Amino acid sequence: MKVRLARRVGHFIPAETIVFTVHRGDRLSREQREELLSAIDIGPSRTLQQDVEFGVLQIVDIALKAISPAVNDPSTGISCVDQLSRILIRFASREAPAPLLYDPPGVVRVSIPWIGFDGLLNSAFEQIRLYSKTDVAVSLRMLRALGDIASTVADPAYRLKLLEVGNRIVEGCSKELTPEEVSPLRLRLAELEKLATAPPESLQPAQIDQAR
Repeated sequence: MKVRLARRVGHFIPAETIVFTVHRGDRLSREQREELLSAIDIGPSRTLQQDVEFGVLQIVDIALKAISPAVNDPSTGISCVDQLSRILIRFASREAPAPLLYDPPGVVRVSIPWIGFDGLLNSAFEQIRLYSKTDVAVSLRMLRALGDIASTVADPAYRLKLLEVGNRIVEGCSKELTPEEVSPLRLRLAELEKLATAPPESLQPAQIDQAR
């Protein structure tokens, strides 16, 4: 028997939709079906338990309200960016859960979709990036946050992904702000690029240890 979960932790599941698929599921007894269903915890709303993305999105919602024209509170937006960077540093420092479970070794039995670093990075900064194109302070803090994360992760793919986000931040601001306003953003992007493209051994051990 092989089981593939169709939804990630925290995803909404409408009634009558597929939660998981079972290879040769027609061979399952009623007891086996109930046992499989009992392994999935379904509730009326998302919770923070085992769902790191939900917490991230809550912080993002606060940031978006803070930087909206109606509220105009960049300090709160900046504080949210700081907290998001802390979460991503912790997330990147931990070993990702296995997407495949085997029994016996070499035979895949269960496939589980987990959110990865790319997905969480996108959830954390993409919306804020889109709505802060005219806010130099928040954009600067996002670039610094990306640099903080890059200085603590040794995976080159993670650091290049952070650089991609930084490039999009500066590119978006360049269309809305004057060259003088964009100048400090480009300087901070250059710092991020140095971190993102540096060899892992060049990172200070204290910085890497901090992420563990």
